[in-house]
This record gives sequence, C-alpha cells and structure tokens, in this order.
Amino acid sequence: MSVILVTGSYDHEIRFWEAWSGICSRTISRTGESGQVNRLAISPDKRFLAAAIHKKLLIYDIATASAEAVMTFEGHSNNITSIAFNSEGKWIVSAGEDGTIKIWDLRQVHPTSPARVYENGAPVNDVCIHPNQGELISCDQAGSIKQWDLTDNICSHELTPAGDVPIRSISLASDGSSLVAGNNKGQCYVWKVNEESSGLPRFQAVTRFVAHNKYLTRCLLSPDARYLATCSADTTVKIWSISPNYEFKQEKTLIGHQRWVWDCAFSADSAYLVTASSDHTARLWEMASGETVRQYNGHHKAAVCCALHDGAS
Repeated sequence: MSVILVTGSYDHEIRFWEAWSGICSRTISRTGESGQVNRLAISPDKRFLAAAIHKKLLIYDIATASAEAVMTFEGHSNNITSIAFNSEGKWIVSAGEDGTIKIWDLRQVHPTSPARVYENGAPVNDVCIHPNQGELISCDQAGSIKQWDLTDNICSHELTPAGDVPIRSISLASDGSSLVAGNNKGQCYVWKVNEESSGLPRFQAVTRFVAHNKYLTRCLLSPDARYLATCSADTTVKIWSISPNYEFKQEKTLIGHQRWVWDCAFSADSAYLVTASSDHTARLWEMASGETVRQYNGHHKAAVCCALHDGAS
C-alpha cells in the first residue's frame, strides 16, 4: 500500500480508502463497542494505524484485514484529543481532555501504564513532537502553548498569545524552524523557533493574522513548509502561502464541504490535501487548482479526522 488514506467518524467507524478511485477498501466497524473516533495517525513505516477512540488509544495492523486492535492503551479518564508517533515509531504520545499528556512505549506488547505522564492542568487540544524527538509542544483549553522537555521531564517554555482564549490547534514545521497556532476565534499566531543555544528567545513571535471569522478547528503546515492550511466551522479550508520572512498570504479558499471541516492532512509532496467534515464526507483537493479531485462517501455521521501517508516508509 503505497498510499494509505484513513478517515474516522462519529459513526464509530474507521474507513480505509483507495485514494484515486474513492473506493472504501476496508472498514473497522467495531461492532458492539461505543466511542467516537477522535484522531488518527499512521506510523512512519506504514505498519500501524493509531486511533484515539474516546478514552482509549488503539493500535491496528494496517497489513491485515482484522478489525481487532493489536494493542490497546488505557489510562486517560476523558476524551483523547491528539496523538502522534515519534519518527522511529518506537513510541506514541497522546493528550486529552483529562489534562494529561502520556507517552506509550510501542515495544511493550502489553503495557500496563504509560512510560511518561505530564500533568498539563487544563484540557489539552493538540500535541506534536519536535523533529529533534526530544521535545513535545502542546496547546490547551486555558490558552497556553507549552514545550515539554523529554530529557529533563519538565515544561521548559510557556506561551499565552491571546490570554485565556483556547488554543485549538498547533503545527510545527518539518524542520522545527517555525510554529503556528490557531485559536477558537479563528486567529493564527506564528513564531520562529530558535535553537536553545542561539541566545535568542526559543519562541520568537513573528506575526499573527485572522484566518477565519468563526471557530478554527485545525491548522497544518505543509511538509515543504511553504503553505498553511486552516480548517474552520465556516465550512471552508483556506490555503496560505508563506514567504521566507514569514508573511502569510491567502492563496485559495477550498469550497465544497457543507458543514464544519474538522481535520486535514497533506500529501508528502505538499501537492494534495485531504479534509474531513461534518457533512459525512472526506475530500481530496489539488493544491494547484484548489479543486476537489475526489470525494469519499460512506460515513453515516460527521467525519472528524483523517490521516494520509503516501511518502516513503
């Protein structure tokens, strides 16, 4: 499977899609089990799919057709809102509404507890792993963005760009050079991330702008760091080009979804974008034209998360 495209929904189903034909090739329906699918992530080697389903983190083997999870991590006391694999696929981080961030060791077949737990103190909305693999960056409902140092096991930096306005989503450039955050009011904040040894502030504020007039659900930098995609309650996705001096210019508005757009994922070459929406569908967009090239129909309720891996494993 050179291209893995997966969506999750409030209908409790996870669907695998043939990206170009639009055919659903596999469904994990989890019959008899409750729990909405909140977030999805594909391991770097394309072996595993991680699914945040209510309070559980389930790991599925992508190569098999089994609907049974090969690993189940339990420990969160409320919805898991964000998950991410480390670059070597040896561990995974989860964050949730219970105000905790947990690291799970994937090399343990039957882990009984997380390898690390960080107490954030407020519901966590998003978390990402710095490319150096030694830091986590999270954002929360209290309006904070925090950097967690995995070596010293501490919160080493904290930002509050808009007071107590909840920060909904964060995205770190693939080379770690910049950070973008989006909040509940549709505003985006951008920082240049400096090396700790540079003598400059770790997070150097460079710009901010209003991306949407309604609730922002996701912001995501493209793999080549030339574009930012922002998803919103206004049913649109906006594409922003980024200049070398961090000027953000609106290039396109992707129009087609009928309801809230919850999530998005770029292709490895930054040429395509997948989106998931409350209108029950997912769409594949061509960045150059801004047009929908494929629509994925099959979910019976809101499609709220998606994951795409079409790069080298």
